[in-house]
Amino acid sequence: MTKGISLVAVGHATSLLLAITFTLCVIFDLLFPEMAMYQVWLKLLPGFEWLSWQSFFLGLAESWGYGWYLTLIWVPIYNFFAARAKTDS
Repeated sequence: MTKGISLVAVGHATSLLLAITFTLCVIFDLLFPEMAMYQVWLKLLPGFEWLSWQSFFLGLAESWGYGWYLTLIWVPIYNFFAARAKTDS
C-alpha cells in the first residue's frame, strides 16, 4: 500500500492560508476603504457583518472550515490518482 500526502498536514496548511488571506484582506479593507471587498465576504461567509470582533472571528472560523472542506475533497482525489499513476508506471 502506498502512502499519500497527509490529510491533516494539508488541512492545516490550507486552512491557515485561507485564514491569513482573510485577515490580510480585512486589513486591506480597513486601510483602503474605497477599494474594500467586504461585499464579497458578505456573500461568501454566512453570518459575516462588516466589521465587529465577533464577525471577524466568525470569518476566521469559516475560512478555516473552507480550508478543511477543500482538503477533504482534494487530498483523497490526489492520493487516488497518485497511487494509480504509480501502479501504471
